[in-house]
Amino acid sequence: MKRSVMASSLGVIAVIVALSLFLATRHPITNATETASPLLGKQAPVLYGDELGGGTLNIRNDRGDIVVVNFWASWCGPCKSEAPALSTFAWQERHRGVDVVGVIFNDTIAAARAFATYYGSLYPSVIDPGGVIANRFGVTSPPTTFVVNAKGIVAATLIGPISAAQLEAVVARVRT
Repeated sequence: MKRSVMASSLGVIAVIVALSLFLATRHPITNATETASPLLGKQAPVLYGDELGGGTLNIRNDRGDIVVVNFWASWCGPCKSEAPALSTFAWQERHRGVDVVGVIFNDTIAAARAFATYYGSLYPSVIDPGGVIANRFGVTSPPTTFVVNAKGIVAATLIGPISAAQLEAVVARVRT
């Protein structure tokens, strides 16, 4: 009896140690993955609606500028990690022909407002009731980011939390 308890205990300890090592050596995703999308090279889907802060937004009004469209939600952990970088990027690029637009993904307006206030969002976000805009873009989870060139063509799709440096590199490539 003592032997089986001891063997079981050692087995449990071995599993715990193995799991701990596995988790300790994992690298968290810190950069978005650029991915193929059926939208690449095509006209960006219609994106208009009510802004979180009031008013309406239509990305067709941004023709001539590069538009970064970021789908986010207040309950999304990776969205929280990318939020400061997106705001910084939006602020730095505001007079350089780049507009950042957020699309609230499957979230309540109250939670989205609290998120935008907490993270100091420096760009407008569109409310997406029923996920209509997300469906047009084929978004299944946040954060997902699209870069639309000055002609309104989708030039890049990124899934996961994006860093300011990564976004700067993608936008620089789209500019050329």
